[in-house]
Amino acid sequence: MGYQTDRVRFNVGGRIFETTATTLANAGRNSLFGAMFDDSWNLQQLDKNNSNDYFIDRNPDCFAVLLDLLRTNELCVPANMSEKLLYREAVYYGLLDHVRSAKWGPFDGNRLWLSRTVAGQAPGDGTAIRAGPDGGCCVAHGCMVHVYDWMLDEHPTINLDYQRVNDVGWLDSENIVVSVCERLGRGDGGMGLFSSSSGELRDKFQVSHENQVKSFTAGALSFSSDYKIFSSCKGRSNEYGIGVWDQVTGKQTDFFYEPLGWSLGDADKLQWLNGSNCLLVATLFPRKDNCYISLLDFREKKMVWSWSDMGAPMMVDEKRVRDAIAMEESNSICVVNEYEDLGFIDIRNSGGSVRWSSRSKLMKGKMPDEPCYPKLALHEGQLFSSMNDSISVFCGPDWVLTSRLRRSYGGSICDFSIGGDRLFALHSEENVFDIWETPPAPII
Repeated sequence: MGYQTDRVRFNVGGRIFETTATTLANAGRNSLFGAMFDDSWNLQQLDKNNSNDYFIDRNPDCFAVLLDLLRTNELCVPANMSEKLLYREAVYYGLLDHVRSAKWGPFDGNRLWLSRTVAGQAPGDGTAIRAGPDGGCCVAHGCMVHVYDWMLDEHPTINLDYQRVNDVGWLDSENIVVSVCERLGRGDGGMGLFSSSSGELRDKFQVSHENQVKSFTAGALSFSSDYKIFSSCKGRSNEYGIGVWDQVTGKQTDFFYEPLGWSLGDADKLQWLNGSNCLLVATLFPRKDNCYISLLDFREKKMVWSWSDMGAPMMVDEKRVRDAIAMEESNSICVVNEYEDLGFIDIRNSGGSVRWSSRSKLMKGKMPDEPCYPKLALHEGQLFSSMNDSISVFCGPDWVLTSRLRRSYGGSICDFSIGGDRLFALHSEENVFDIWETPPAPII
């Protein structure tokens, strides 16, 4: 870098601040201060007022906090300062990422702490919670989706006019895709693209069968790195399967029809696998009496791997598979039963059996009155599994239990999601959800 340590003076809202070019360069190229440097990180001579200070007509108290953040990499907010005001100023200077990094560190499931609990808007079970890419989240409940930014301020609600929401996903920080049930006699249903900030409908995704647009029920969602949207679909005739749409144009690009004797249109979970360019499709108990897990290759238009428990002997204590997630690095699919026992299926062999982990019975004690089915998530080499009112974290090649996140308020966890360096856990009672964060590393 070529930046020097010249002193720089600012007049911010009538108050004088003095710092160095080195400190300002800590803000990064994409900040307001980064624009003050040339390509070699030498401070450029900008227009100044008569006092030779850089004048900025903004809040000086917030500027002092942000300048101290650039100096020390620590965020010290005075008790009398509104955090919302500070965040607004951070957006102006292009320092929002610095503020977020100072508030919580890189995600680590073994270091998470409960930072906040948010009360829901209505009683009853929520459908899903999805973490946004910028630290916010959205919660699907009945026919509505509640959207929160990373400061956990709620945006206008997405209201689906009495159509039950089946799944929801973030296309990016500005757009949310919602899948809903078809209403008989109305000819609607399917999927819509909504603004995360205003809740307005931006686009509708249609399914065409034999050159005719069909009404359908959209279920589980997934997104690929090459800008495709996948959804399980159920129509009124034989348009059962997995639909594919282009994220940019919103047009349907493909449809994988459900083979006879298999289940795709009722899928509980879809997961795009970047390494193999395949889609995991899992239809699980109790939606179906049997479990169906498959990998679809849309380039070859075929099912390249499949597993089902149909006809397999069922041990009394194993029960049914409740969730599944692909683990490409180990060429396996991890499954979980209602006891939170983990099992692994080798995807190099079709139709293989489940290799269950040690029968540790992680769930101890009395079952809750309204237990929730366990859910799985894989994030940066750590495996997460929810069970009743807690989330277990597994690490290492043998997936050893290393920590557990637990809250008693709100009842059992019906869904959880990881994103934006946060873990969000949705409880079944009153739609309460928890926000877990990793504390920042100590400054040495």
